[in-house]
Amino acid sequence: MVHPCCDRGACDGCALLKMKYPAQLAWKKQLVIKFIRRHKTLEKAVLHEVVPSPQQLHYRNSAKLVVAGKFADPVIGIYRRNSHDVLDVTGCAVHHPLIDKVIEAVKVGIKKGKVPIYHPKSQMGLLRYLVIRVSESANKAMVIFVTAERSYNELHHLAKHLKNAVPEVSVIAQNINSSQGNVILGQKDHFVTREQVLSATMGDTKFLISPRSFFQVNSGSARIIYEKVREWAALTGPERVLDLYCGIGGISLFLARQCKEVTGIEAVDAAVADAEKNAQLNGIGNCRFIAGDVAKLIEEIRREDKKVDLIVLNPPRKGCDEQVLKQASALGPAKIIYVSCSPDTLARDLNLLAGLDYETREIQPVDMFPQTPHVENVALLTKKN
Repeated sequence: MVHPCCDRGACDGCALLKMKYPAQLAWKKQLVIKFIRRHKTLEKAVLHEVVPSPQQLHYRNSAKLVVAGKFADPVIGIYRRNSHDVLDVTGCAVHHPLIDKVIEAVKVGIKKGKVPIYHPKSQMGLLRYLVIRVSESANKAMVIFVTAERSYNELHHLAKHLKNAVPEVSVIAQNINSSQGNVILGQKDHFVTREQVLSATMGDTKFLISPRSFFQVNSGSARIIYEKVREWAALTGPERVLDLYCGIGGISLFLARQCKEVTGIEAVDAAVADAEKNAQLNGIGNCRFIAGDVAKLIEEIRREDKKVDLIVLNPPRKGCDEQVLKQASALGPAKIIYVSCSPDTLARDLNLLAGLDYETREIQPVDMFPQTPHVENVALLTKKN
């Protein structure tokens, strides 16, 4: 059955929505093959079937949305590609139902409170963006109102209306962003509610999510990826693990109970602070997290002259800098596990690692983003000889 939002014809966020799900998985496997088989060094790598997402619809637990129009008739949604027209996303096929509930309540609240909506051309108005995050395990939501300036009165009434209309909203914050660029979140958060974090559970691990935390948008598929990393790591107790681009410590915490120690490195200070809190929350004492430039920090770890048995790479879409791959391979771990959201940059980096004495054994695609052309991959590499 085709989802009703296909008929709108304007949103191209879910390019595969009209395709049956088994066909989507087959298409994604071919996409991964296309990039991997470009490189002779990766010819022997075993490429597994794509693991389906536990949920094909309503899996997405976060949304960053633009607020547009006038307070009497607000529009909350996303920019149409290559334009500044804002498309309403009510009834989105991939959003968690709580996201829809929040959007509808916020629209009513804007109208009731006559909240001025920001207009980029005139740079007048208040409310710019709406950021929603959902903890599926707790059935709770965090809502961040991004405004052009600090406002007490309008935001207080809007937050009060939202809390009454959607009791599942446990965290509400106002974020100030007076910049003229496309960056959504500014540097300062002001919490309207007493609670300032969402709690979520994935497998046997608990997480605290703050407004700036990176957390996987599809919790079910993220758990599959973390468990695949743990399976391929095959840790027995004495190993030292280095988790690069560790975020809020998801993979680090999944591995920590099976090894001697995990060191997580991440460029974003706030993510490292969250990772430390998450380690405490889970009673895990053998993780340390460091904020800073990944390549420089690996160099420092090399100078410590400690053996590293496993390196996990989980970079952003652009992949790893060549310097990071050189520094990581110079540590000489028996295994490298690479988690990637881009088959293109994954293939490029696996080819580079082949030249640094690491052979790609297996690649496991996982469908993190059903209905879209994106696919996540986990790759297992071992040191040659």
